[in-house]
Amino acid sequence: MRIIETNSYAEMSRLAAGILGAQVLLKPDCVLGLATGSSPIGAYARLAEDCAAGLLDFSQVRTVNLDEYVGLGPEDPQSYRYFMEQNLFSRVNILPENTHLPNGCAADLPAECARYEALIDSLGGADLQLLGIGHNGHIGFNEPGPDFPRCVHPVALTESTIRANSRLFPRIEDVPTQALTMGIGTILKARRILLIAGADKGDIIHRALFGPITPQVPASVLQLHPDVTVIRATA
Repeated sequence: MRIIETNSYAEMSRLAAGILGAQVLLKPDCVLGLATGSSPIGAYARLAEDCAAGLLDFSQVRTVNLDEYVGLGPEDPQSYRYFMEQNLFSRVNILPENTHLPNGCAADLPAECARYEALIDSLGGADLQLLGIGHNGHIGFNEPGPDFPRCVHPVALTESTIRANSRLFPRIEDVPTQALTMGIGTILKARRILLIAGADKGDIIHRALFGPITPQVPASVLQLHPDVTVIRATA
């Protein structure tokens, strides 16, 4: 595991974009596992700039996102599909049919989870999986619990996660209470993992990387992966 500390969010974003961009350059038809939230926005902006400058080509890249809210369609401004379109997909030359997220509006959620897991497997898994981390240690929407979920699955969001995400909604009552997320097993199948975290995540990063491996801190399982890079902004 490689741990890099930076002095700013901008520097963290620059380094993260460099790692993601290098993956695209090394394997133009790579599979990128992508994340949402505030942490990757700066990195996505830099990738878009590099694509516009002709330094990166996303025309063969395939993407699989970690998760999606249950009940929000792709046109909903709070959905993760919408987030990805606004922050990355519409700003690079990626083919729409090569971008994948779970369908949070599926009538049969367990069937949708099985479909999405099979899709990821059919692509050969992620070459590089980007992750953020929640204040309670969740990665994707894998919340603290009794075990490490193996596959894509529906999850009930904890009160702390709902509160954290409420800043993006008009009212806390509008925050979905369920999501579909890659399981821990799905995430660990990625050949490389890149975890980025802001200055406010110092305590949970320390618990996850240096504490016991426990499903009560889901990100602690990353200690078992052979190729993890962590970039943390300290200010």
